[in-house]
Amino acid sequence: MSLIVFGSINLDLVTKTPRLPLPGESLTGHNFFTAFGGKGANQAVMAARLGMMTYMVGRVGNDSFGQELLGSLQESGVICDRVFLDPSIHSGVAVITVEDSGENTIILVPGANGQVNQTDVAQINPLFSDAFALLLQLEVPLPAVKAAAENARKAGVKVILDPAPAQVNVPADFYPLVDIITPNETEASLLVGFPVNSPETAAKAAKELQRRGVEIVLVTLGAKGVFCATKDDDFFLPAFSVEAIDTVAAGDAFNGAIATALATGLPLREAVVWGAAAGALATTKVGAQSSLCDRATLEKFLAEHPVNIL
Repeated sequence: MSLIVFGSINLDLVTKTPRLPLPGESLTGHNFFTAFGGKGANQAVMAARLGMMTYMVGRVGNDSFGQELLGSLQESGVICDRVFLDPSIHSGVAVITVEDSGENTIILVPGANGQVNQTDVAQINPLFSDAFALLLQLEVPLPAVKAAAENARKAGVKVILDPAPAQVNVPADFYPLVDIITPNETEASLLVGFPVNSPETAAKAAKELQRRGVEIVLVTLGAKGVFCATKDDDFFLPAFSVEAIDTVAAGDAFNGAIATALATGLPLREAVVWGAAAGALATTKVGAQSSLCDRATLEKFLAEHPVNIL
């Protein structure tokens, strides 16, 4: 059993500042570093570190950044033989500012990620025979993402969509292709057209997304927790209490861990606990892939932090 991740691969350029700058303001930062990221790559690394056979499908530039990105993925155990080295453009980068509280802003420059197309979608098809789920995000062109979801649905493979970066133009006929959607507060608000900032508004948003055709909706509410709606059951999982220093990749950790848990046969409630724990742990370290835990760390954290699902 395996997972397929179709999506973005980026090099993150990260600046640490006391606070986020206001429009037109110049601030002096106190640290800078590069890190391996991209929502697709992050999700793949999370799943691989938890012991899941994980394939990455996407593009990097045929440049030094691209070679570094592939090397990092492979070091984490991700299978990358279907990642295309595009000679026509640079690798994707993300310019990230992280304030001392852990909040962040991110500017994406897609590079090779923006060239992903039907050729890349075709690379996924041979992997479906042994796959549990296809993990998707919106950092590569939407037509390719939708085509990949259509192929997965035809093959009987579950589709897990992280609708990030947040957008309002998701086609109506995309939703019925998605088994599980995992928006955060901002993304859910844009998708449904009203503010989502509490378990109550998350429940309302979940019902709307289910009406559009999604089977399972998981709305992440940051430090508040996670609201989950299925056809037969709704529940709320309060957030784990940790000292957050950097929220980059927390959502990717959530998705990768949930997909892994479900692929190994755990029920949804336990899978959501895995996702919430992996996301919480990611906020306690700086960087994207550098903040993603392994299986032993996750299991130790869960043993030390009992949960109360409401």
